[in-house]
Amino acid sequence: MIRRLRLCVLLALASWFAVSSFFGSFAAEPSQKIARVGFVGTESRSTSLRGVPQFFARLRELGWVEGQNIVVEARWADGDYNRLPELMTDVVARNIDVLVTSTTPAAIAAKKVTSTVPIVVVAMGDPVGMGLVNSLSRPGGNLTGLSLQWADLSGKWVELLQEAIPRLSTVAVISNPASPIITKVAKDLQAIAAQRGVKLVFQDVREPAAFPDAFRRARQHAQAALVLADPLVLAARDQITALAAANRLPALYVSHEFMVSGGLMTYAVDSRIMFRRAAEYVDKILRGARPGDLPIEQPTQLSLAVNLKTAKALGITIPESILLRADEVIR
Repeated sequence: MIRRLRLCVLLALASWFAVSSFFGSFAAEPSQKIARVGFVGTESRSTSLRGVPQFFARLRELGWVEGQNIVVEARWADGDYNRLPELMTDVVARNIDVLVTSTTPAAIAAKKVTSTVPIVVVAMGDPVGMGLVNSLSRPGGNLTGLSLQWADLSGKWVELLQEAIPRLSTVAVISNPASPIITKVAKDLQAIAAQRGVKLVFQDVREPAAFPDAFRRARQHAQAALVLADPLVLAARDQITALAAANRLPALYVSHEFMVSGGLMTYAVDSRIMFRRAAEYVDKILRGARPGDLPIEQPTQLSLAVNLKTAKALGITIPESILLRADEVIR
């Protein structure tokens, strides 16, 4: 009886120590910090790029789940440059751990607002030339991300238009001159077009209301259009592709987003690839990496897409040489 009582006491004590040890070690673990991510979209929520949902999907795959271990402070500029500084200031004031945005104008606005909060930028153009970073391999400072070297693509855009449109002599370049990178790309385009015997006529747009007149003039003076993307242009992509169709003007776009809206042709990097990669940058920063040590990447997965439905409506035939090289053909 005494032996059985001693055994019961020993078992009770062992159970108590085990439970105490479990809860003691649990209580001793520091509670996991909730990460705070600021996200400033250059378009509106309803017109955001296809890559934006992929950014959040990739974050979840990496273990960052809203409502559990991450809070996202999202703001939208609706394609208006003037709103970017205010939106950046607002999210930075929320004590965020990292700020995410896209395009060169947004990168410039973010850099002006904070020199301490890590910044991850998607699809910025020539960050070294724009003075945003010291170098691509070691950016330094608080900004990193993914860069599009449009200067390297300019020749390909002109070449594709020449191949698609027989006897092409004049191309209308529709763009927003308020974008710093657009001004630089325009110079590169002029030099390349001159070498290929093509004249460029620039149609400037600084607000959505200017697009109808820009396309009307483009149709009068050119056989095709090249539409350069920036926040204003991307936010108006449905309007732009509709105007190209109404004016029966073949156009090449430098963003795949326009293909969803019925665009004729594009040669660019898919935003879904870039935003997923940006999520991986954010993951590294939230786990302790310094943005200045993360090299800025230049995506190499460029793809060519052609919409044959749009081509038929415009009354043009896309050459077999282009279709054979196309990564996506919409029929």
